Amino acid sequence: MAKRRTKLQMMQQADPVAKPSQSVDSIREEFLNYLRGECHLADNTIVAYGRDLTHFFEWLGTRGLDALRVGDLTEFMGTLHDSGLAPASIARGIVAVRTFFKYLQLEGTVVDNPAELLAAQKMWQRMPGVLSQRQVDEFLAAPRKTDSFWQRDVAMLEVLYATGCRASEVCTLRIRNLSLDQKFLKCTGKGGKQRMVPIGSQAIAAIDRYVSELRGELAAKVTHAPEELFLSRSGRALDRIQLWRLVKHYAKRAGIDSKISPHSLRHSFATHLLAGGADLRQVQEMLGHASIQTTQIYTHVEHSRLKRVHQQYHPRA
Repeated sequence: MAKRRTKLQMMQQADPVAKPSQSVDSIREEFLNYLRGECHLADNTIVAYGRDLTHFFEWLGTRGLDALRVGDLTEFMGTLHDSGLAPASIARGIVAVRTFFKYLQLEGTVVDNPAELLAAQKMWQRMPGVLSQRQVDEFLAAPRKTDSFWQRDVAMLEVLYATGCRASEVCTLRIRNLSLDQKFLKCTGKGGKQRMVPIGSQAIAAIDRYVSELRGELAAKVTHAPEELFLSRSGRALDRIQLWRLVKHYAKRAGIDSKISPHSLRHSFATHLLAGGADLRQVQEMLGHASIQTTQIYTHVEHSRLKRVHQQYHPRA
């Protein structure tokens, strides 16, 4: 049985001297007509989708639509985020690409629909900036010995970056859930789900110093000994607002963008792991994501790393 040709292949074979952009323009116009005639979308929405597809085709270049995989599409979404577009524009771009690939599948232009696996747009609305390794080093060095609770603050920042834990998970982290000899801690995430997370030697050293030099003094300020690791000046468990303010304070001292938040360290943790070659499934487990699609927003850095490796080592790069 002869293999069925896709619409794109038939268009290219029908006009072998046509430029790729001409075929792309034709597909784009057919898609917009489909939105107008069959989906009955508003004119402004169709115009916006058209702009999104123009950006997508500019990024696509000479690559074939039927050769794209979810990793390629995630890389494209990463370029949208890096370009400084508003969250609403990024969200619409995701919807436009997903709708476009559904159309291509209906038309038989593509067999598989990789856009189905793209992260939901709400993930992009909340995605914080990522710190470079140099910025992380400067940020973690921001607490000074002249600060009243510098041992606690160093340990807290080290744990945030070393584990990728959420702010709420760090605030509720209990001493009994630390296994520093085994270099693991147990944290409680969303929905009360618990997971084991590795912790590095620098964070362990910072925790040891904080517990031996300061925590007992803080704990003595309350009647009942608190179970949480990180305590406030009053001896009670540090809350998320206090943690957030401390992160902002030290980010400002280190000269880092004011938009940095505790979640930025979680984002940097995942990004740096993937850039170093970590497996996406392993990162998903450490972050406590229920779905791999949530972790998928970080995969654009993996493609950047592979490009650098290729350029560095391939003889014809």
